Amino acid sequence: MSEALQELGEYVAAALPQDVSETRVAFGELALVVPRDAIVRVLTFLRDDSNCKFTMLVDLCGVDYPDERERFEVVYNLLSVHHNQRIRVKCRTDEASPVPSVIGVHSAADWFEREAWDLYGILFSGHPDLRRLLTDYGFEGHPMRKDFPLTGYVEVRYDDEQKRVVYEPVKLTQEFRRFDFMSPWEGPDYVLPGDEKAEEKV
Repeated sequence: MSEALQELGEYVAAALPQDVSETRVAFGELALVVPRDAIVRVLTFLRDDSNCKFTMLVDLCGVDYPDERERFEVVYNLLSVHHNQRIRVKCRTDEASPVPSVIGVHSAADWFEREAWDLYGILFSGHPDLRRLLTDYGFEGHPMRKDFPLTGYVEVRYDDEQKRVVYEPVKLTQEFRRFDFMSPWEGPDYVLPGDEKAEEKV
């Protein structure tokens, strides 16, 4: 299987020498790294070429590397039902440089790109309706960024008693962020939050 993926990567790189900067096969999956300006050409080729036929966009997501110059990576996961193969295409961008929208190639990218904008702040040029999808209309910031603060924001919910929408400060329970890496069968040597009222064994 890895040989077939390696051959596919070499085939695409040879067909698009200016657009594919890197190919790698890892964990049984082929990944292509392309410049953001070439993403539409690469996805169009992968969809239309008879040796590829990656006609299904399974997912589009963002990854944040805040210490790097181009902090965001946009990942496109594609499926070829005809050849029973998967491929991952990646491109990098920063907070100000938009990635061309691929809705014209895969219409399923519409809400995926909106989600990436909402959660990461990744811009997509040419998107017909780039607005928030998961957060509230007045929400400030992008909550999946690694530098997004854990406090100082409000959350919105409908209060059934007051029969209206209420805004409340965000409350994040920090106690559950303790990682002791102990076996779950042995149990921790401290009392978990909520267990302090449990009866002690005699």
